[in-house]
Amino acid sequence: MRYQVSNCDLKGDRAYFFSHDIFPLAFLEVKAEKTGLQYTLLDSVASTDYTIPPLRVLKLDVEIAKTNKIADFKDPIGTIHVNQDQKEIQIDSGDEAEKLIQLVKIVKDLDPDILVTFGGDSHLFPYLTERATINNVIDTFTLSRDGTPFSSKTPSGKTFFSYGRTFYRAGPIRLYGRIHIDQSNTFILSEAGLDGLIEIARTCRVPLHTAARNSIGSSMSSLQFYQAIKDDVLIPRNKSIPETFKSAFELLVGDRGGFVYEPRVGAHDFVGEVDFSSMYPSIMANNNISAETVLCKCCPDSPIRIPELNYHICTKRTGIVPKTLRFVVDKRLYYKKMKKEASDPHLREVYDNRQIALKWILVTCFGYLGYKNAKFGTVDGHIGVCAFGREALLKASHTAEEYGFEVVHGIVDSLWLKKPGGCLEDYENICKVITEQSGIPISFEGRYKWIVFLPSKTHPRVGVLNRYYGVMEVGKIKIRGLEIRRRDTPNFIFSAQTEMINTLATANNTAELHTKIPSALDIVRRYRQKLLNDEVPIEDLIVTKRMSKKPEKYHQHVSQVIAAEQLIKEGAEVHAGNSVKFLFTHSKDKRHERRVKAAELIEKGAEPDVQKYLMLLYSSTANLLSFEGYTAESLYNLVREQKQKSLLGF
Repeated sequence: MRYQVSNCDLKGDRAYFFSHDIFPLAFLEVKAEKTGLQYTLLDSVASTDYTIPPLRVLKLDVEIAKTNKIADFKDPIGTIHVNQDQKEIQIDSGDEAEKLIQLVKIVKDLDPDILVTFGGDSHLFPYLTERATINNVIDTFTLSRDGTPFSSKTPSGKTFFSYGRTFYRAGPIRLYGRIHIDQSNTFILSEAGLDGLIEIARTCRVPLHTAARNSIGSSMSSLQFYQAIKDDVLIPRNKSIPETFKSAFELLVGDRGGFVYEPRVGAHDFVGEVDFSSMYPSIMANNNISAETVLCKCCPDSPIRIPELNYHICTKRTGIVPKTLRFVVDKRLYYKKMKKEASDPHLREVYDNRQIALKWILVTCFGYLGYKNAKFGTVDGHIGVCAFGREALLKASHTAEEYGFEVVHGIVDSLWLKKPGGCLEDYENICKVITEQSGIPISFEGRYKWIVFLPSKTHPRVGVLNRYYGVMEVGKIKIRGLEIRRRDTPNFIFSAQTEMINTLATANNTAELHTKIPSALDIVRRYRQKLLNDEVPIEDLIVTKRMSKKPEKYHQHVSQVIAAEQLIKEGAEVHAGNSVKFLFTHSKDKRHERRVKAAELIEKGAEPDVQKYLMLLYSSTANLLSFEGYTAESLYNLVREQKQKSLLGF
């Protein structure tokens, strides 16, 4: 007989939380009984005004007295830096064994709840453990609250692929009785701070140590698992509901993604932006979309139908996915409301961090619905959400046009609208009408003094969906698709483009915007001259690129591969998903090893490839001003002509 196994892959800590109906940092009473600990919960996951105990946070960093260009485990400890409550302690006296023992004593005396490092998982703690072993103090070298020593075996890391990008996550190093957070190995902390991390841990019932390192999808899955346990629903070992067979026509009709309006290229005055709040999660919650509800066997005559495909959705029970999402959607909307109403700046920041954390759960839930390994996922439901979204955006745009608005741009869950002679109240009113019509909250984000929709680099008359920038009437600058938003942009280019945008932002309308362009070009000339005069620090020219695969798997010697090979040659480890930093030195040299230099290997006197960085400067400026027909080549010629005129004038 063949058996199907369920509830088999719940982690022990999650299973404990679920079975006792508790969560991290919950306020509760604990009694020690003969049968075990008995909990009386005096808190709720739904609470939005919970109090966090005064957690003590300690930051730890170590300077390594490296003997080669790349530090390794053979190098001795230099200086240990400990920081808590703005008080810094340096451990730089004695031999290595004494330094390690001093660190143990300081941590014990300061007794932190959270210990923060940068690279603690990947390098710092494995390095300290190795040095403690070499100096025969491994048995006494412990930073855990209960005295548990470090393991001599370092957990292995893993490379994974998510949303079109490759990531590498080092194996987690645990401290017992304290929470270790590696700032280089966490997503949610960088996005939403400690307040956001705590919100994720509480909401999804995941320990802080795990929540800091988990992908948002894993945390969200924990929330779904809790709901399933609470509803007495078995959690399948593998996804068990396959995609319904579709004809070629059904695939063509149904699998189309979100609806978009091509932007009108150029600069526009007084355009308002309206956004559906958590559109896809709201659709999933409102329409009961989950693996067990789409095309259920009990409601073939259900009135709830997926547009275009006409698939029915269950009306007799609420699915696991919509139950979890409704809770998160409502909680996030409350935090956004409180952020606007709060007068205390600190409280506004707390509410903002919490809503950002919940936003990432909602962003992820749609992708997980169609993920092949999602326990409660469904491809048919994933397609259905897109269909509901297309219908909602199309109806919203038609309603706006009926009320005298003109659609300038639209993408999935946002519309940019313009109404000649319209006032802010008109935008607020149309949002109320659309919200009542669709059942999905839509909010007025604000009106722009001016906004620029940028053209394609290859087709100047065609707009690009996610490349625009503008200044709202409240002074907020919104930017999408420019170098300033990219992680691999060197500080030199970032600073130049930021200064140009701030100069353009002083314009109050498109007429003034055009008069500001010469000032922006003056900034380009100034940055160009700084580069030619060797006044730009090398660190401002460093480029960062992520390795999408192992260096040896690349067929072409692109810049990041060359830098990675240089690091490997010096004894460093480079994994797929790691970021590599480098300087352009001879970008057109046929000998690929000379084109770039890994940042860690740069020595005093290193010379950057000035022409390469000049072209990056011109290219970033051309992206900004492409709506006026500027290209990198035209800017190069313009700057050169200006230089010649200056020389002739002299």
